[in-house]
Amino acid sequence: MNHVPDPPNERSAGDVGHAFTKALAASVPVAGGALSVLLDNVLTAPIEKRKQAWLQDLAGTINELVDTVEEITSERLSNDEAFITAALQATQIALRNHQEEKLEAPRNAIINSALRNEPDEDLQLQFIRLIDRLTPWHLRLLALLDNPREYMQANEIVNPGWGMGGPIAVIEHCFPELRTRTEFCQQLVRELQVEGLIGQGQFLNVTMTGDGMMQNRTVEAGRRFLAFITNP
Repeated sequence: MNHVPDPPNERSAGDVGHAFTKALAASVPVAGGALSVLLDNVLTAPIEKRKQAWLQDLAGTINELVDTVEEITSERLSNDEAFITAALQATQIALRNHQEEKLEAPRNAIINSALRNEPDEDLQLQFIRLIDRLTPWHLRLLALLDNPREYMQANEIVNPGWGMGGPIAVIEHCFPELRTRTEFCQQLVRELQVEGLIGQGQFLNVTMTGDGMMQNRTVEAGRRFLAFITNP
């Protein structure tokens, strides 16, 4: 099987953005040389390191798909315009981020695009844009609200077996960091609602039964989005 070659380790001479900023810095009187050195030391090297790490990881991911999924070949992927578009857009997001959730989500989006697990091309691009807009806290909270019981089991969080309370208690139990950040948590929920990923209404502090506290809060779009950014 033809594999995707690993990215070259040397810096690309065709990096137009880097060449432009270096030329711009060099053109600044007196301080130009210092600015050029600053760009190289502070920005360019870390950016190149991040890019190489991502491309190396992506090449390994694609090669694993080629090796394990019969219908996927490098030739098919290279001619799949929807996949190439998704991979390019997801890569741009990955290069702008360092948090694990913001790297894992675009990686899994590329995998699911290659597998054609989300057949709607427009929805794929919409979901990739969502990855860019949402923070790691949005993604964590959405995963919890999709199925609190499964989330707690998967993350080895003890289920206290609430008899009564509000969903906010479930969130604060799973994410102790949010216990003193009620307004922030409410904002996250509102923004997930605005994006059409979870149901509308104020439910966080509503008293309900234990079963109600563990209820699924995502809507269909939210469930499809989570499936798209989750490793199949």
